[in-house]
Amino acid sequence: MSLALAPTPKPKKLNILGATGSIGRSAEAVILGAPGRFEVGAVASGRDAKNLARVAKSLGARFAAVADEASYAELKAELSGSGIECGAGPQALEQAAVAPADLVVGAIAGAAGVKPTHAALVAGLDVALANKECLVCAGDAFMRTARKKGVKVLPMDSEHNAIFQALGGEPIENVETMWLTASGGPFRTWSAEKIAAATPEQALAHPNWAMGPKVTVDSASLMNKGLELIEALHIFSIPAEKLAVVVHPQSIVHGMVSFADGAVTAGMANPDMKAPIAHCLAWPERVATSVRRLDLASLGTLTFEKPDLERFPALRVAMAALRAGGVMPTVMNAANEIMVAAFLNKQIGFNDIAREVEAVCEEFARHNATAAPADIEEALAVDHIVRESSRSRIAGVGR
Repeated sequence: MSLALAPTPKPKKLNILGATGSIGRSAEAVILGAPGRFEVGAVASGRDAKNLARVAKSLGARFAAVADEASYAELKAELSGSGIECGAGPQALEQAAVAPADLVVGAIAGAAGVKPTHAALVAGLDVALANKECLVCAGDAFMRTARKKGVKVLPMDSEHNAIFQALGGEPIENVETMWLTASGGPFRTWSAEKIAAATPEQALAHPNWAMGPKVTVDSASLMNKGLELIEALHIFSIPAEKLAVVVHPQSIVHGMVSFADGAVTAGMANPDMKAPIAHCLAWPERVATSVRRLDLASLGTLTFEKPDLERFPALRVAMAALRAGGVMPTVMNAANEIMVAAFLNKQIGFNDIAREVEAVCEEFARHNATAAPADIEEALAVDHIVRESSRSRIAGVGR
């Protein structure tokens, strides 16, 4: 009988794009909670130099990059004496993305995250994806690169990660329906009139999740669920007609898969992003986390509802873009980012978000080609054009 100890697994090398956001903070907690399991090479963020330096030192990174070139001096000062190299601007972000690693976390919010995350794929690195825009803005091109390079795109969003686990390796041909669950956000029980008068402060008061402001507003409008349907189409290569949404206010079931034989599997956990993050970081293994364990008996009841497309028209607009395909998800996503920002700045009302996004999509379809962008550059060019067009509409929007 051998008494030899099992070999200690070699630390998994990570690069974290979006290290100072909510995903990055949760990833930091998972990594620090699993000593010896991970090694961080590079970290990056948009403009929060002080927190980026803190994360870089906390995780022992060798390189830190900030997208905002004006933040370089602060980052350099914060890292002085640490031995951690740093850079700023698009090239530095790409340098962080392609540093040698086993897995790159793609969590830079918005269209700014598309190029560096795509660069990781081009470099032949697996990606754990938490940036919706990579797939909504440029899904065809993004996944084409992944297939060409033979690398994995692991879904880090809670809903897609739950479905990834619920699939259990089954072929998509066996799937009858793929269900994404929505909490319903802070306005789930509000009347249409009350929703129309909602303030940014009310939209940001999410009942279950702690997220960034843009994602939180998308959750309040249910636009986030439409974006996630588009993501699912690309991640799982599933036809649009097999995707569906159900409102589940407890946020315990994050995704479900209904198979052709009538069986249904569900991914369940308490609402804590550390669970899907840990799954992606350690995959195909698992690591222990501090996530509160699920106690179904104490919960007692889980409820499910159909989404109300009248009170939440943003989901209807997103589903129309999903069905249209081609360039329309790119257009819708860009217009939505601008309108959400305008709402947060109190330039437009809550209902104006969906109304104006739909108007931008209709106008683009009338005057432009609607084929899917051929590559990342074309997708970002469309994104830029739509953003400019959307900004020009804001001043004329009536409150």
